[in-house]
Amino acid sequence: MKKPELLVPAGSLEVLKIAVLYGADAVYIGGDAYGLRAKARNFSPAEMREGIRFAHEHGAKVHVTVNILAHNRDLEGVAAYLQELKTLAPDALIIADPGVFTLARQICPEIEIHISTQANNTNYETCLFWHSLGARRIVMARELTLSEIREIREKVPDSLQIEAFIHGAMCISYSGRCLLSNYLAGRDANQGECTHPCRWKYAVVEETRPGEYMPVEENERGTFIFNSKDLCMVDHMEDILSAGIDSLKIEGRMKTALYVATVARTYRKAIDEAAQDPSLYHAHMDWYLEQIACCTNRQFTTGFFYGKPDRESQIYDSSTYIKDYVYLGYVEEVRPDGLVRITQRNKFSTGETIEIMKPDGRNVAVRVRSIHDPDGREMESAPHAQQTLYVDLGADVCMYDILRRNDGGMEEGKQS
Repeated sequence: MKKPELLVPAGSLEVLKIAVLYGADAVYIGGDAYGLRAKARNFSPAEMREGIRFAHEHGAKVHVTVNILAHNRDLEGVAAYLQELKTLAPDALIIADPGVFTLARQICPEIEIHISTQANNTNYETCLFWHSLGARRIVMARELTLSEIREIREKVPDSLQIEAFIHGAMCISYSGRCLLSNYLAGRDANQGECTHPCRWKYAVVEETRPGEYMPVEENERGTFIFNSKDLCMVDHMEDILSAGIDSLKIEGRMKTALYVATVARTYRKAIDEAAQDPSLYHAHMDWYLEQIACCTNRQFTTGFFYGKPDRESQIYDSSTYIKDYVYLGYVEEVRPDGLVRITQRNKFSTGETIEIMKPDGRNVAVRVRSIHDPDGREMESAPHAQQTLYVDLGADVCMYDILRRNDGGMEEGKQS
């Protein structure tokens, strides 16, 4: 079986570096505008240049999203942005809009174009159409089965690559083309401003009885009639690898470094072992499932891969995430005296047991011996996010190791 690319999201320069070091063959990122994650931190031109340099130095690629569905008012800015991307030279542009595609072919024809899932790529004739115009890769619509993807692979030339999502949040609208956010909140999902109203609570009101809210599949907390489970295919890698997919894509440009590292590391091992020796892959199945369950998630589904999802793919009783681990920070420096510098993301204290998460798959439990501020003063705890701290963990620690704490399946509130 062909071993495909592992394509991982990055919403910041920090997360890009983590993604690459924890197993990504390629990362996809967004700039300051014209992508579909406007609320993500995204990359300035300087950060994008550094991210591309870092990725290339480590043998990875960078794909940049320019996948809004453009209006007339956007085109001048898109053209200027493409001129800027031409100088930055990422490995590919992810585009959905034919007008943006045309501009990209004119302005930076040397950069590969990948056709976004937002373009609703559901059949081989659509793929052949984009290929005839110069597209190098097609991102499959999420509504396709593995059988349909296999047929597309058979009908299109080998020079046209196929990419498919295998993990992450699922939209309830067709390949993410959604009007709910625009209608209810005035924020256009197709312009990168989705407010995720599919995660909100809903009830039915009858026209002649205003104010009377009738529940639909409701529990005591509300109704979540649009709320999809998260896609997860880590335990179906043999089927994925046999489908002829060139790139396996993880969703989540607004996720933390901990999430990205966990997913990248787990899928890296699963892909490599399934391609090398299926018996080895099956022997480690419990590890894959245990690790992927550490990610913040809404429970898991196989989406459309094995046919139309049934009611079990929806979650009618909650919009909260399951969250086993809390992200504390990553190692930014290891001093000669053994103290490690981190920018703290969540509170932890001296004496606590935490885990060091390493790119090679190891999770090392350690006790926090001491915490110091930049002036060397010892602290009992670190209560404020984004504090610079120096921590004694009494263990072998390397740059970009991630620190996390097991909080045992706590629930988070609504998030994107």
